[in-house]
Amino acid sequence: MSSLRQSVSALLFLVLLGTGATAFAALPGRQSQPEPRRDREQDRPPHNDDALSDSVRRVERSTRGQVLSAERVPYDGRSVNRIKIVDDRGRVRVYMDDPQPRQPPQRPEPPTRGDDD
Repeated sequence: MSSLRQSVSALLFLVLLGTGATAFAALPGRQSQPEPRRDREQDRPPHNDDALSDSVRRVERSTRGQVLSAERVPYDGRSVNRIKIVDDRGRVRVYMDDPQPRQPPQRPEPPTRGDDD
């Protein structure tokens, strides 16, 4: 009976100790713990995964190779898709695909009334 009483007393002491620590941390004017640093992926702006998927499909169709990896990388101030594949001879090839829509070259406007601009 004595060991049961000691166990209950020890358990009650631990519960009270935990409650006191919680109450102390909640006192006004008490500095809280600094927030943990967020993951780097949360700091990045969201990007369009569809563009990466489209690039992978386009390279797969054009090369008929097996895709090893695909990622977005910065290149010349833009984000491009870098896709590694294994071709039918076992060689690893790297393709850089720009997901931005390609704009046709602009033609100069035709002159008005002949050449008297």
